[in-house]
Amino acid sequence: MRYFSVSRTNPSTTTNHKPPASAACLAKGGQLEAQAEQKIKYGGYACKTNRRFIVPRILPLLSLSRTIPARDQHCPASVMGWKLPLLLLHVLVCLVNGVSCGRTSSYVRSEFPSTDIPLESEYFAVPSGYNAPQQVHITQGDYDGKAVIVSWVTVSEPGTSEVFYGKNEHHYDQRAEGTVTNYTFYDYKSGYIHHCLVDGLEYSTKYYYKIGSGDSAREFWFETPPAIDPDASYTFGIIGDLGQTFNSLSTLQHYEKSEGQTVLSVGDLSYADNYQHNDGDRWDSWGRLVERSTAYQPWIWNTGNHEIEYRPDLGETSTFKAYLHRCQTPYLASKSSSPMWYAVRRASAHIIVLSSYSPFVKYTPQWIWLRNELRHVDREKTPWLIVLMHAPMYNSNEAHYMEGESMRAAFEKWFVKYKVDLVFAGHVHAYERSYRISNINYNITSGNRYPVPDKSAPVYITVGDGGNQEGLASRFSDPQPDYSAFREASYGHSILQLKNRTHAIYQWNRNDDGKHAPADNVVFHNQYWASNTRRRRLKKKHFPLDRIEDLISML
Repeated sequence: MRYFSVSRTNPSTTTNHKPPASAACLAKGGQLEAQAEQKIKYGGYACKTNRRFIVPRILPLLSLSRTIPARDQHCPASVMGWKLPLLLLHVLVCLVNGVSCGRTSSYVRSEFPSTDIPLESEYFAVPSGYNAPQQVHITQGDYDGKAVIVSWVTVSEPGTSEVFYGKNEHHYDQRAEGTVTNYTFYDYKSGYIHHCLVDGLEYSTKYYYKIGSGDSAREFWFETPPAIDPDASYTFGIIGDLGQTFNSLSTLQHYEKSEGQTVLSVGDLSYADNYQHNDGDRWDSWGRLVERSTAYQPWIWNTGNHEIEYRPDLGETSTFKAYLHRCQTPYLASKSSSPMWYAVRRASAHIIVLSSYSPFVKYTPQWIWLRNELRHVDREKTPWLIVLMHAPMYNSNEAHYMEGESMRAAFEKWFVKYKVDLVFAGHVHAYERSYRISNINYNITSGNRYPVPDKSAPVYITVGDGGNQEGLASRFSDPQPDYSAFREASYGHSILQLKNRTHAIYQWNRNDDGKHAPADNVVFHNQYWASNTRRRRLKKKHFPLDRIEDLISML
């Protein structure tokens, strides 16, 4: 059974320029019927227009009573009479055969600090003890999630690069030895940066680890992901353009309250380059700020333009110098030639990290690597194919408009061919989600210059709203393009819950003046398992969802 992409947006914070879903369907010749042609047995009604349907979506524990009246004139009374505990069933707005239901939020953010937190703040506090480890962060250390790279900084002297770890708190029966490095940037000299690979771990296991020595030693923990499996459930957070403002802190605090298990970072980390001489102290303060999350769960690193730090006027002609010293990636495990682009597999996801600011045109190392990596993706084992980049391919904001066009021209046809599920980007300091669209037929002489609906294309999501000091990008193009499903200029983060091989639940959360406010919800169906043949095979061998209770139990 296919799960269709549907969306829910809080109507109190959006302006809908389109008619309700039922009216849109009627306008296009659709009809409400008790059971659709493809026998989608949700126990409700489907809006049918040729091959596409608007289907009811179940949102557990979310009350949507304000969105649809008790008696919708287009909905049979039996639909509105459902009395499932804590669940309400609604027809939501989506794209149906060219009927665009995109929304631009009318929410206007009130004044809230957009300046960096002062260096003397408690949020940047240096841990007590001589040469105590600080700026602790971990990332995945191999291809399949059975290793982590633990990184930290000591200031006074190198100290030990050992990591002691085990399955019981305060009892460490294993150890790993790491390496230490440092760097200079103009008049800044970094502390001693340690990286230690801890491998041979067991899946779905909580590990405790200790770094440092004596009274200055510090202890943390992390959990390994489940084994690679198409039905392994897992939750990712997505954060971009974070910086170190009070808004950044709000984003981190809200994310900590979620069930996120690993962060997918889409670049622009510390914004140290916005300070005089690319102040390296702001790399250190950022590391201490995010340690509250990065020491306890992996962050899958990616770069943005603020990590380039090319300053020939200061005698600094290499690029990504601070990033490459501070943030290690398991690039060799995916046969990449550079730590700037790589891939990892985690639970049911295959995650590809691309570098928007490294060469990617035809025959370059990144182009060759991506071609090979996509060929080797096994959707039978990792059905969810996710791509991370910094500059968005599709963006209807005036900020950074069309900056991702060259990468779109290079890679979009592959994303469609291999049915990538989701592409996350940052760069634009706002939030935007697209429909499944492509522009692969475009060339400079053809008349096919507009994106069109494409069921094989990914959904493009911009999450460049982490909270940095440059502020929000609030000027969206008007009218809203047909390919744009929802957009809003607010700070926030996203949560992606992979439920099984067939569907995932996605949510974007706005930092509403310091308060958590879910603003965009979508249920995504998996691109690989959407084919009729695979769907029939899945239904026969795994879980035929013939009853509404079956669907509820999976949410």
